[in-house]
Amino acid sequence: MTHALTTPDDLAAAGLSTEDPALLARVAQEFRIRITPEMQMDDQAIAAQFVPTAAELTTLPEELADPIGDQAHSPVKGLTHRYPDRVILHITKTCDVYCRFCFRRETVGETGPLPPAQLDAALDYIAATPTLREVVLTGGDPLTLSPRRLRDVLTRLDAISHLAMVRFHTRVPVVAPERITPELTQLLASLRLAPWLVLHTNHAAELTPNARAALARLVDAGIPVISQSVLLRGVNDSTQALADLFTTLSALRVKPYYLHHCDLARGTSHFRTTIDEGRALMRALRGRISGHCLPTYVLDIPGGFGKVPVSAEYFTQQSSGHWKVTDWQGRIHDYLDPKR
Repeated sequence: MTHALTTPDDLAAAGLSTEDPALLARVAQEFRIRITPEMQMDDQAIAAQFVPTAAELTTLPEELADPIGDQAHSPVKGLTHRYPDRVILHITKTCDVYCRFCFRRETVGETGPLPPAQLDAALDYIAATPTLREVVLTGGDPLTLSPRRLRDVLTRLDAISHLAMVRFHTRVPVVAPERITPELTQLLASLRLAPWLVLHTNHAAELTPNARAALARLVDAGIPVISQSVLLRGVNDSTQALADLFTTLSALRVKPYYLHHCDLARGTSHFRTTIDEGRALMRALRGRISGHCLPTYVLDIPGGFGKVPVSAEYFTQQSSGHWKVTDWQGRIHDYLDPKR
């Protein structure tokens, strides 16, 4: 298998799916499919993340098209400004893989790079907002951009004097490690802005020899790399799976940063754990693995109210499965666990 799989027929031919073809066709109409050659492996934890199933056709009332509220804080197209000192620049809608639990699954893949006029408006907004210190490049995946486009955007950001950091949210080093070229690492290392790369990875099986080599190229070039993972039922919801993931990342010089509670994206209820299950896993990890291997367990409060640690400081249980969550501005929100 030397090409990305993008259709139900591709999955069947590769022996990665035994789902009813008619049901898979319905899923594909709703949510895009793409699995790179690097992720075409015989591993259930990998398949669950990338191979569509009929469970995605079930939408619960609490699930949202925009679960973390990107649009609620969008001053111009392609930009989300939720916190005072940083903005998210949705530089492209393209990914190398489409995760079945993605919180932006309603929009990824529908277009490519941000159109020039919208990019200009977003950069003008950033330049005119001196409180900003950091730009987070996401999408989509910013490292799917062509070297020319990426260099152009980074050069323009580098020229905005009040910015200090640029952050890349990406899956590329694990799903398409061949994109992490010496030219890319040289570009990132040459910036005035401090580059930070946030790697999305959820299971140790994703950290193939090629992925490890790609991460080494980044770290050896002086690029700080941290990770974010999503707690996923049937993928990594065990102490052993999380311990393996976080200790492997640390050994590769990648700091585990966030463990996200799975968002309320449409058709993803089969992936979600309860808050209590997630907290129990974090308690089990503490003492079993080194402190520098432990990420912060967080919830992105549905509706665009920001992320908070899943801790007693922010969470109060009202009844079984019903929580009151306090956001970073002191506002209180309801959160309900999935019913089992």
